[in-house]
Amino acid sequence: MAVTERTGAGPRGLGAAVGLTDAQLVEMYRIVALARAVDERMWILNRAGRIPFVISGQGHEGAQVGIASALTPHHDWIAPFYRSIATCLAFGMTARDIMTAQYATANDPSSGGRQMPGHYGSRERNLVSVSSPVATQLLHAVGIALAAKIRRTGQVAMTIMGEGSSNQGDVHEGLNFAAIHKLPFIFVVENNGYAISVPASKELSVEDVAVRAAGYGIPGVVVDGTDVLACYAAARDAVDRARRGEGPTLIEAKVARLTAHSSDDQQTKYRSEEELAAQRANDPLPRFRAQLVDAGVLTAEVEERLRGEIAAVVDDATTFAESEPDPEPSTAMRWVYAEDWPGETPPPWGFGGSGGH
Repeated sequence: MAVTERTGAGPRGLGAAVGLTDAQLVEMYRIVALARAVDERMWILNRAGRIPFVISGQGHEGAQVGIASALTPHHDWIAPFYRSIATCLAFGMTARDIMTAQYATANDPSSGGRQMPGHYGSRERNLVSVSSPVATQLLHAVGIALAAKIRRTGQVAMTIMGEGSSNQGDVHEGLNFAAIHKLPFIFVVENNGYAISVPASKELSVEDVAVRAAGYGIPGVVVDGTDVLACYAAARDAVDRARRGEGPTLIEAKVARLTAHSSDDQQTKYRSEEELAAQRANDPLPRFRAQLVDAGVLTAEVEERLRGEIAAVVDDATTFAESEPDPEPSTAMRWVYAEDWPGETPPPWGFGGSGGH
């Protein structure tokens, strides 16, 4: 029977303990800090009326970068969710890519301006486009894992969602199938304690989502989602297990939610100031910074250089997205249906093929 494990990382021996170099640690820190800076800029743009909607990843960045860094970009696959800003950056998307998705520009790589903000994806980077119904991405990732096993490509597929979404029936169906067939699949739950405004105590009858893994005969791992290196280690072990043909792993990262559910939510209606202050004290960005500084990996000079570079990248992404054109209305049918319409309107027989069904 699978046993739920808890993993952690000490304050020292950072890179050596998990097989990472100092340069890799600094790069991971850069992505965490960049994701936070992009996220903060998105909120400013939303409040200024420049972009319509923000669904934030603040507090999730440490888990996302740690876990995604264990996979191989352009080889493995990730089916992200709407908070996966740092995941997508760690897997090769750029700040411009994220920002053009917010502005829904014609050159937005996620969908060409056809998806709502937060639905990130990139075909060339093996990032599967997010679907609005939550948890459906697990079925997509399990299907990719099945294809990888059949084709013997050595690829691993991973999907991510919140603990609220983990209660959907798609999760049971996909995990059961993946476990039976020992697919190279990793299921990550970023548990921030809330499904919009509903606390985890009213969503789950158990303390940890990961204990459900035992019902499928697979490992369930609970990890501190504010500890970047603990998250990396948990994901590395799950990736190694998947590549050996031993099947899926469920990783539950306990993360902080530092913002409201979205820009349309007012979390002070259901979260106390004391709770919010405790969340801010558990922020993964300053925690990772302190770890690297304490270990002598992140010097003042390197940090100052990164701060300047990140500020320039975010400014560039904003300016770029602001200057890009909106999609042409005449292209609205493109990439939606298999048919290639010859003009701006579909044929008179409708959308469903000949016969109009």
